[in-house]
Amino acid sequence: MESIFSGNLSLILFFPLVGIPLVLLLSYAGKDQERMKIGALAVAVIEFLLSIPLFTNFELGFAGMQFETKIPWLTGLGVSYHIGVDGISILLVMLTTFLMPITLLSTWNSIHKGMREFLVVMLFLETALLGTFVALDMILFFVFWEAVLIPMYFIIGIWGTDRRIYAALKFFLYTAFGSALMLIAIFYLYYLHIQQFGFPSMDALDFYKLKIPFSGILSPQGLAFFAFCLAFAIKVPMFPVHTWLPDAHVEAPTAGSVVLAGILLKMGTYGFVRFLMPFFPDAVEAYLPVLIVLALIGIIYGAMVAFAQKDLKKLVAYSSVSHLGVVMLGVFVLNVQGMQGGIYQMVNHGISTGALFILVGMLYDRRHTKKIAEFGGLAKVMPLFAAFFLIATLSSIGLPLLNGFVGEFLVLLGAFEYSYKYAAIGTTGIILGAVYMLWAYQKVLLGPLENPENKGLKDASAREIIVLLPLTVMMFVMGIYPKPFLERMEPSVEALLRAKYPNSAVVIHQGERPPSDLPYRVSHE
Repeated sequence: MESIFSGNLSLILFFPLVGIPLVLLLSYAGKDQERMKIGALAVAVIEFLLSIPLFTNFELGFAGMQFETKIPWLTGLGVSYHIGVDGISILLVMLTTFLMPITLLSTWNSIHKGMREFLVVMLFLETALLGTFVALDMILFFVFWEAVLIPMYFIIGIWGTDRRIYAALKFFLYTAFGSALMLIAIFYLYYLHIQQFGFPSMDALDFYKLKIPFSGILSPQGLAFFAFCLAFAIKVPMFPVHTWLPDAHVEAPTAGSVVLAGILLKMGTYGFVRFLMPFFPDAVEAYLPVLIVLALIGIIYGAMVAFAQKDLKKLVAYSSVSHLGVVMLGVFVLNVQGMQGGIYQMVNHGISTGALFILVGMLYDRRHTKKIAEFGGLAKVMPLFAAFFLIATLSSIGLPLLNGFVGEFLVLLGAFEYSYKYAAIGTTGIILGAVYMLWAYQKVLLGPLENPENKGLKDASAREIIVLLPLTVMMFVMGIYPKPFLERMEPSVEALLRAKYPNSAVVIHQGERPPSDLPYRVSHE
């Protein structure tokens, strides 16, 4: 597809790396850390500005890849530098470029050692995350997928709190194990493509055309499905492979928690939609009840465990398990409303939970504790902070006019179309989410101000208001006017379901489209 902006996706992908030599030069030019932080922040802000035309110039009603670049890389092996975005990935690219400058600004005074190294790692991490969302060659995708592990390991292990080494190692081992199985499955698909089409290719769009034998979990498609599913489920994380997440969140610095919740977890949910569902439609349909049940368990379990927490950051961490269960429920019900809601909720979760982790980090910087019992009545001395916290809380629980409502409404609408029982269970989990979030807000910010250590706390500073304001604005924009986001993803979602799941409960809103518009190919033509 031709576009005046078609050549700049590569620029967006690699531009954060420009900040690395800049930070190094500024660090050697003097001992003042401010110039390094300003340099890295400037690069992150310019990166966001560069990405805006991706959204504004995105062609509506087109289901295929846009801003696409494909250059031969390892020609004999069928490996290419192939990147592009469609209605599914464009929102995650925008979320990444939007959150990174906010994250850097939120930790302006929180990192007290190795500032140069921290900024380098964060900028490298942004490119790795973007690469995961735009890569259309499986080797390129795997390189970026694994590259994310390295900076996150260091962010948790170096700049985390007391048990940071344990949390970093647990995060690395869990995700590396799943990735190793996925790599084996990628090689199987590669050799299957040679058998069926006579030439090597690692292109994901070519893998969509494969006919993979399926007769149960031990069949070729069943085993490959399991390998991909485990890798993505760990990254989401879905129950029962979620146990690394609370430890990683609690021990990570604020920046690590924001990136982890806001962007990194979306790698798993995105992987399900981009790769697992179009690659293995027979296995997905066969094991759909299991996948939905695991999503529902995650919703209820995450909510109940969150309610039992005494640590505010751990409560928000377990809320992620519950909210991402809602995302996966929407994806697995195999209809347009549910999948749109799931994808929309990915972005909502990144914004609302990212804001909550930033707010918890602000409290920790002031009091050096995250224990809920240590607080109470903070709204009396921190009214602005309390207002931002309330909006983020209401966004997280899905109050109408805020972004969480739109995503949850679409997910439950899709779930009801699939099965009213699943919708009822999912609704129960969302109600429980409101219970623990409002309870936490009451304990921390309302009631009497009894602890003398809290009486002298300063309200949100100008820098902190600048950090929180864009997130708050997006909560309202996405809650009041979701059309620009939904209309970009709808054609791609419909194309996937029509091509790979023709018997699913698909609702077509914009009429039939010619097959040439579909980025997916029907596997049983």
